[in-house]
Amino acid sequence: MTLDDPDHAADAPTGWKPVGLGSAIGLGVMVGLLLALRAASADGWIPILDSANLALHEAGHPLIGMFSERLMVYGGTLFQIVFPLAVVAHFKRQQQPLGCAVGGVWLGENLLNIARYMADARAQVLPLVGGGEHDWTEIFSRWGVVHRDLAIAGLTRWLGLALMLGAVAWLWRRSRAPLH
Repeated sequence: MTLDDPDHAADAPTGWKPVGLGSAIGLGVMVGLLLALRAASADGWIPILDSANLALHEAGHPLIGMFSERLMVYGGTLFQIVFPLAVVAHFKRQQQPLGCAVGGVWLGENLLNIARYMADARAQVLPLVGGGEHDWTEIFSRWGVVHRDLAIAGLTRWLGLALMLGAVAWLWRRSRAPLH
């Protein structure tokens, strides 16, 4: 049998590690709890998780700022996106579906947090670390879309939810796939 033999291609191993149904259910429960905690919070903040993500966000500003002062404002959000993507890429290389899915959920959760910050661009009621400038007011002002902050935040929120639920659905599907 060769891998390019169409009669036996379905019998070829995928290379991905198997994942159990329990992992998919567990991730689904975790996502449900995260969404419930976010909904139950008066300000949409999950302390331990969002504080860790805030640390990444704040680290991104000076690190990107070392290369460009003009791009420094993007560093926080960039780090909130790049780190979960790096986790997904790592586990994809390792062909570990649970790690990939958890990274996808983390990215989606960060997008929910970013959306919350975007939606505050005009109102500016969220407390800021260090009392500095509001990143998304600056970014949206540069782009000429500050008046669209709520719409852009809504789209970002939808994308975050879709990623979280999509990661669970993908893992569920992998857990139900026949092993070769």
